Amino acid sequence: MSLVSTRELVTKAVADGRAVPAFNVITLEYAEAITAGAEAAGVPVILQISENAVRFHGGRVEPIARAAAEVARVCGVDIALHLDHVTDVRLLHAAAEAGFSSAMFDAGAQPYAENLAATRAATRWAHGAGLWLEAELGYVGGKSGAPASAHATGVRTDPQEAARYVADTGVDALAVAVGSSHAMTERSASLDHELIGRLRGAVPVPLVLHGSSGVGDDELRRAVGAGIVKVNIGTALGVAFTRALREALAAAPDATDPRRYLDSGRDAIAETVRQLCAVVSG
Repeated sequence: MSLVSTRELVTKAVADGRAVPAFNVITLEYAEAITAGAEAAGVPVILQISENAVRFHGGRVEPIARAAAEVARVCGVDIALHLDHVTDVRLLHAAAEAGFSSAMFDAGAQPYAENLAATRAATRWAHGAGLWLEAELGYVGGKSGAPASAHATGVRTDPQEAARYVADTGVDALAVAVGSSHAMTERSASLDHELIGRLRGAVPVPLVLHGSSGVGDDELRRAVGAGIVKVNIGTALGVAFTRALREALAAAPDATDPRRYLDSGRDAIAETVRQLCAVVSG
C-alpha cells in the first residue's frame, strides 16, 4: 500500500457505495495513530491537515505535511493527504509543493456571490496544479466566524443552489450543511437524511460531511447510505487523546518523560479511528 491521491480514494468509494473517513492531523502522534487505526481496520483513509493546524505549527505547512506523508508511506493501507479548511489563498498555493493531492477551500462564511467567485478562482488554480478541490455551501456550525448554528433557519444547503454552485465553480466535492456541527464533544447531532438524499440527486460530485465527531454510529451509517462519500472527523480524536493523557498523568503525577504518557494518547486515537473506520466504511 502507499500514499495515493484523494481523488483515487473518493472515486473508489463512490464505485463501492461506501464512504472514506478523513481524520484531522495535529501532531506527528496523530498521524501515527490514525494510520495505525486505519491499518487495524483494513480501511484506506485521508489524513487532513487544517489551516488551524498549520497555524499551530508556526504557519509552516511543509514540516507537518512531509512528516504525515512519510508516516503514510509505511502504512499497510492506502492513505491520501488533504489540506483542510483553507481560507488563505497563499496557503492553498503551497499545497501541491507540500505534497497534498487535494484541498478544501473554505469560503463558506462569505455571502454567496463572494463565495462563488473565490471558489471558482481557487478551483481553476487547483486544477491547474493537479489538485482535487472540495468546497462548502451552507453553514456547518461550530467554527469561529460562522454566521449561524447548524440548526438555525436558512443554514442548510439547498439542493438547487448546490447544483448551480457546483456547475459554476467546477469543484470536485461539496461539503454540505445537513445538521452536523464542528467541535461537538458529544455524539448527539441529528442529521437530515432526506436532505442528503435530495442533495445526492441534485449534485453531480461527491458529498462531504463535516463535523462528524458529533454524529452517532447509526446516524453516520444512514448518512453514508443516503449519499455522503467523505466523512470528516477531528474533535473525537482530541477527546480520546486528551482523556487518555489526563488518566496517564493522574496515575503518574511525577512523570517527566513524555513517552510515558503520549503513547497512551496515541493508542486512544488509534482505537477511535479503528472503530470509526468500521462504521463509515463497513
